[in-house]
Amino acid sequence: MNRKLKKSSFNYRFVFFLLFAIQFFAIKVNGQKVRWAKKVEGFSSQYQIPNQATEYTAQQALGRPSKMPASGSSYCAWQPSLADNPTKEWIKVSFDTLMYIRQVSIAENLGAGAIAEIIAYDDKGLEHILPFNGLGPIKEIALMNNVVLPTMSNYLVKEIKVVLNTAKVKGWNQIDAIGISQTATPTLSLINVDESALKDFLKENLGKVINSKSHDVAPVIAPDGKMIYYTRWDHPDNLGKEKKQDIWGAQNINGVWQDAVNLGSPINNDDNNAACSISSDGRSMYLINVYNKDGSMGKGMSMSTKTNKGWSFPKELKIKNYINYSQFTEFSIGPTGKVLIMTAQRRDTRGGKDLYVSFLLQDSTWTEPKSMGNNVNTAEDEYTPFLASDGKTLYFSTQGHAGYGENDIFVSKRLDDTWTRWTEPMNMGPNVNTQGWDGYFTIPASGDFAYLCSQNGSLGYEDIFRLKLPDIVKPDPVAIISGTVQNSITLKPIAATVFAELINEKGDSVKIDYNPLNGDYKIILPLKKKYAIFAKQKGFLPINEYLDFSKESNYREIKKNLFLMPIEKGTKAQMKEVVFEQGKFELLSSSNASLNIILEMMKETPTIEIHLDGHTDNQGDWNANLQLSENRVKAVKNYLVSKGIAENRISMKAWGGSSPISSNETENTRTKNRRVEFTIKKK
Repeated sequence: MNRKLKKSSFNYRFVFFLLFAIQFFAIKVNGQKVRWAKKVEGFSSQYQIPNQATEYTAQQALGRPSKMPASGSSYCAWQPSLADNPTKEWIKVSFDTLMYIRQVSIAENLGAGAIAEIIAYDDKGLEHILPFNGLGPIKEIALMNNVVLPTMSNYLVKEIKVVLNTAKVKGWNQIDAIGISQTATPTLSLINVDESALKDFLKENLGKVINSKSHDVAPVIAPDGKMIYYTRWDHPDNLGKEKKQDIWGAQNINGVWQDAVNLGSPINNDDNNAACSISSDGRSMYLINVYNKDGSMGKGMSMSTKTNKGWSFPKELKIKNYINYSQFTEFSIGPTGKVLIMTAQRRDTRGGKDLYVSFLLQDSTWTEPKSMGNNVNTAEDEYTPFLASDGKTLYFSTQGHAGYGENDIFVSKRLDDTWTRWTEPMNMGPNVNTQGWDGYFTIPASGDFAYLCSQNGSLGYEDIFRLKLPDIVKPDPVAIISGTVQNSITLKPIAATVFAELINEKGDSVKIDYNPLNGDYKIILPLKKKYAIFAKQKGFLPINEYLDFSKESNYREIKKNLFLMPIEKGTKAQMKEVVFEQGKFELLSSSNASLNIILEMMKETPTIEIHLDGHTDNQGDWNANLQLSENRVKAVKNYLVSKGIAENRISMKAWGGSSPISSNETENTRTKNRRVEFTIKKK
């Protein structure tokens, strides 16, 4: 959190962007395809550091360039063990495809010009020394060294060996990547960025109501976009004599930010304080560090709950085998509250800090951190993760992938439920990233704007800005559902637990506590799916509501009040979601959720007895409808009996079409008459 950003030079960024745009365009025009090395077959030496993981090792020369087009030393490049070694150094790599080649491309990110010899090996293991004149010392620190053959090779290339004369170029020498291609068009170092992210988007300073002349960093926007929390460092209104980092917050009313306020104790104290996530309902704030009662702080994570009296004293979140050798860490909680993303340096890291995931257990502890895999983790440090409201779009900061400066912000999409397979990280582009250290990226559920901190155009040091996002880097759209929970008879609010469950799909349910004293409940649900949403409280029967987002593609905010039916003698309700095919009495699987609510009630209270009434519309033969309604209530009874409910606890009656609750004139109104009702006979 105490990281200072460097101010960037406008001229530098303009030139860098222009060069990049030219390179990007050249690649597009020429349709270049480069195969980057996939496996290390051998090497002379590699640089060793204390507690080394994969930094500087030969495997860092695999894959596309991680440092270039930037220049300078990188953990993500191969570095021989000695500088200016009188004995030649070498690395040999292989490729995943045998191919005839016209060009070998070697990304020299540090000490460029030291290559002495390049040898190709064919599929039979025969050596082919490529025509190459070593450059020797050159003006540039870095170079994409493209060796173009006079004609296409008449042999299939399997391996490439690069020999270095490190004594020829004084200082350290590094190789970022080795590639082969079938074109004579020079390979250019590229940043993995979408063309739409290169368009000019205005980065707006949030102004004096949010920002100050002090350091304003690490924004956390509430999912509904109505509150922002961030860290102020060295501000005169911070707590403690040293005015360390405090958490501040501001409210957005009708699109206008109100004056920011210090959130005070207990979440702020004399030490460094920072928020890292906020829950979907805005009432649980996740904080870096563990708050001890004596005012000291420890490594880890805490949570504070907002009540009508303010924020509670932060409670430690227990993470199994939480080991972090790094001084700094960051966390991000997923929209369901059951997934925790963190940065940590552990025994299995690739270098400094890596990204890890942990999952909430039933006892409210968290599983041991699990590495999120090599697609997102590098030999460099990963910082400031943010998991978007869709639960699968991840933003984070690193210099382990090609970028514009010291640290850039990247986006990656989760590919499956292992949490270890991710798309190749995409750079957020020059509107977001600068030549300095960039991090702390947060997006509300609407996905329209991103909030971040920057020095460019700031009022003092770092400020909080917002930026309109291009579609390519947005998370998938979601819906925010909010409302109250009420007694279905008295319509008075009831404290309860609200659930949202997928219909006909596997997946975790969303669960959130509702307290009328704290305002509406709020939950976030991804689109393209169907959900049952309901509340639970002892002594009441849930009434399901259904949300069909299967054809929705745009962000939505929906008000949905939920109702609980008192479990009392005489209580009567229609089982709306118990459905049958037209003219049939076999229960459809979509009926199970509603039936299971009745089942759970009867199992929890063994003395309850119910009565079932079956109804149809008035279309067709009267006797046939009577028989159909009887078969349908039998199907409901048989389902409950098959799950362990005694037959004598369920009575039933068939009414056919004799008791409509709606007109039978149209199909839309007739559907309401085709129903099963239940009544509590005995409690």
